[in-house]
Amino acid sequence: MSLTAFDNEKYIREQTEEILEKTKLFDHKLYLEFGGKLLYDYHAARVLPGYDPNIKMRLLKELKHNADIILCIYAGDIERKKIRADFGITYDAEALKLIDDLRAWGIDVLGVAITRYNEQPSAKLFKNRLERRQIKVHTHRYTKGYPTDIDLIVSDEGYGANDFIESDKPLVIVTGPGPGSGKLATCLSQVYHEYKRGVRAGYAKFETFPIWNLPINHPVNVAYEAATADIKDYNLIDPYHLEAYNKKAVNYNRDVEVFPVLRRILKKISGGEAVYQSPTDMGVNRVGFAITDDAQTREAARQEVIRRYFRYRCEYAMGLIDSETVQRVELLIKDLNIGPEYRPVVDPAYDAALEAQEKEECNEGICCGAALQLKNGTIITGNNSQYFHAASSLVLNAIKHLAGIPAQIKLLPESVIESVSHLKTHILNEKTLSLDLVETLIALSISAPSNPVAQLAMEQLTALNGCEVHMTHMPTPGDEAGFRRLSVNLTTDPNFSSKDLFVA
Repeated sequence: MSLTAFDNEKYIREQTEEILEKTKLFDHKLYLEFGGKLLYDYHAARVLPGYDPNIKMRLLKELKHNADIILCIYAGDIERKKIRADFGITYDAEALKLIDDLRAWGIDVLGVAITRYNEQPSAKLFKNRLERRQIKVHTHRYTKGYPTDIDLIVSDEGYGANDFIESDKPLVIVTGPGPGSGKLATCLSQVYHEYKRGVRAGYAKFETFPIWNLPINHPVNVAYEAATADIKDYNLIDPYHLEAYNKKAVNYNRDVEVFPVLRRILKKISGGEAVYQSPTDMGVNRVGFAITDDAQTREAARQEVIRRYFRYRCEYAMGLIDSETVQRVELLIKDLNIGPEYRPVVDPAYDAALEAQEKEECNEGICCGAALQLKNGTIITGNNSQYFHAASSLVLNAIKHLAGIPAQIKLLPESVIESVSHLKTHILNEKTLSLDLVETLIALSISAPSNPVAQLAMEQLTALNGCEVHMTHMPTPGDEAGFRRLSVNLTTDPNFSSKDLFVA
């Protein structure tokens, strides 16, 4: 089965050429806002089979001698400890991780801009933490007059009140963890300061989604709407592009809504020059030209919409989002003429839960089922029992299948299981003795040196990377952490796996 529908090399080549063309529009000083994730863009990898999730870093590495990087983070996100779902960590922790990851690629961050800063306690602590690790931190207040008073915005009281982050490179990448981090305001503030210093600097936006040259109802663009349903983004035909060029181009509401203000601000900064006629003009996005298999891409995007549907239902159950977000994704699914059962692992997971119920082995009377689809299409199932969580039995069953080990052969000796269970219940005073996925993987690694069969099975764990998994109940922290480390695409129903309100 082909897993490639995207030409990474063509994309890098065309995207680089487009960036360089943009710099020529100005005095070889361009502030490039990076929309989406700079690293580990798993959404793009899921909807564009074959897409390298770190392709942006590969591109930046080629440009690093001509580029600096500014990292933005919104003080409010630090204060309310907003979580990045892909890694299960807060945005401030993600900012630290991003700095480490950039350094691992041989790229240093010029500075960190904390945006809309107002002495928030957590933001102050974050600032102190960075500065004591010798990282330059700049604070930007809310821009006075924004968005209506252009004269105040483009003045020493507006953008001029922000710290200027000095750079001697022709290209400055402005990025941050998640949407709303203040990247645009930082770019415009920098452009204002550059003009005051006599440098005719410019602005552009590195985009991935929506893909402007695909139809608005293409599943890839629908998947973008699903991914941003919680912030109420939606796609539309760029009216400014249509008016200026009589050509349809897909953009999204925030870029279109802010364009009139942005154009007025840029004209005010530059003294009346209008470089862009539409928000699409400002974008640097050649993703659509690198798609090599449209049918495969459409199918991958449909699956992503369903994943988002399950994720939002769980987040609603946990009180993290409102019902409107779930309803928005439900409508998108209906528009694609599919349902949750279109995901191949959903029904088998339900069947596995019924099997556990029939065996009467459910913990606390809660029967959990799980299913995993291997790369060759084979479906493996698992369910919870006295000794294992459903996630644990699923992974053990999967690696036994991959290693060609008969189902009846046990990978973990009872002595190891009992020892871990004893530690949990009698020493650590936990309520349940069944092993979650992380505990199971540790037990497997302990057994491997003395058990060649366990060693053979453990070597198959890497084959689970990118596999599809569904569970009938939300994972415990240990299950979620294990699946994240195995890099599977996990969805779950919005059912709690325990009657307890607090699960460690």
